[in-house]
Amino acid sequence: MDIENILETVSIWFYYFFLFFTILIISSYVLLAFLSSKETTSYFKKNSFVDYKALLSSCLAPSVSIIAPAYNESLNIIENVRSLLSIHYVNFNVIIVNDGSSDDSLDKLIKAYNLVKVEYLIHEEIETKPLRAGVFKSTNPAFDKLIVVDKENGGKSDALNFGINISKSKYLACIDVDCLLLKDSLQIMIKPFLEYTNKKVIASGGVIRIANSCKIENGKLVEVNFPNKWIERAQVLEYLRSFLLGRMAWARLNGLLVISGAFGIFDKEIAVKVGGYDTKTVGEDMEIVVRMRKYMEETKQKYKVAYIPDPLCWTEAPDNYKIFVSQRNRWTRGTIETLKKHKNIGLNPKYGILGMLSLPYWFVFERLAPILEVVGMLYFILLVIFRDLNWGFVLGFFLVAYLFSLLFSFVAIFSEEFSFHEYKKKGTGLQLVLTIILEPLILHPFVLYAAIKGNIDYYFNKNKKWGKMTRKGLSS
Repeated sequence: MDIENILETVSIWFYYFFLFFTILIISSYVLLAFLSSKETTSYFKKNSFVDYKALLSSCLAPSVSIIAPAYNESLNIIENVRSLLSIHYVNFNVIIVNDGSSDDSLDKLIKAYNLVKVEYLIHEEIETKPLRAGVFKSTNPAFDKLIVVDKENGGKSDALNFGINISKSKYLACIDVDCLLLKDSLQIMIKPFLEYTNKKVIASGGVIRIANSCKIENGKLVEVNFPNKWIERAQVLEYLRSFLLGRMAWARLNGLLVISGAFGIFDKEIAVKVGGYDTKTVGEDMEIVVRMRKYMEETKQKYKVAYIPDPLCWTEAPDNYKIFVSQRNRWTRGTIETLKKHKNIGLNPKYGILGMLSLPYWFVFERLAPILEVVGMLYFILLVIFRDLNWGFVLGFFLVAYLFSLLFSFVAIFSEEFSFHEYKKKGTGLQLVLTIILEPLILHPFVLYAAIKGNIDYYFNKNKKWGKMTRKGLSS
């Protein structure tokens, strides 16, 4: 067989492979959108008459510890702690873990909340870095729910594990300290743990919204605004697709692998049994969920990972491309680490939905998809150079892919508009439409670049850093 025939055969195989993959990914998105709509409708029907005030006032409300790691958060720390302490729930406390900050975060907390060092019993069930300055409580009864821990730097996972050790609650609400929780967030997020009697809810996650350009006063969200910068607007669209369509669908299948590190509630007993957060990964939020699910499957216990579509948590998104790429780079490396660590689960019937559907899907559509997309682009460039193409077919193919991307984004927007309708200001609809049209052409290339860079850094860069996320603060 001569070289020309070999190239022809390879070209045909590439063509059918990419056609098959395109059909597969489009079909999966359509199915996820359908399942998400069913789950959202079911959620609203089931919760339309729920009286959360009864849970707020009940002495039977389960105990919850809000654990917030903090590292050099001097800019926001006072405002954010005030927000956490103002949550409407009867049985909770707030544990701020100052993870070896080099700024004046601890000094600000001591001054603002009248903190004094105390002796505190710590159950060292999970190994962590030791205390530095110690444990602090307030002399002001108004801040009785606040515990501040100052420890040596060990990273976010290590700080969360220290919070788990010091907590005496039944459930753990692990959050980023720079996130803003709505006042009724614990009431809503704890509900799944109480309503299932035939299975154990091991974790509950929720929708994360972008707070850039929103008006925040005294730790409270008072006005929702659509972001001013293009990169922030594109991320709003990304988050709507991911949280309202993707994760809602996986929750219906009980196949959810990720609970955002920004805000999630966990059953402390199971979290401790699996050893807490893994300090050797940058994707700790995904890894602990997979490990907890793996434990439940291996011990043959009925369980569920729940998901709440209410916009309960608002966070600051990257406002420039350098920080955006760094963040997505870390997400890619975290996904690779988790899938590699738990590769024995994939396609293993012993693990049910987790092994036969969730892990394979994440491997193909989250792990491999960016690589295959870049390979496809390179293949197309080679075809342009070495072969005569049917440009009508080529343009038609790209147009179908682009239009489907727009359609999926429009479905996410419609889901938001007919459910929570957070963006009410006049003119926002037009801005969203323009964002939908331009996002695949402007932001998506940076997503691909970050994913490829994440793969390169994982395999060839020995210094696997967590990645810097510089923030400007949520206060108005």
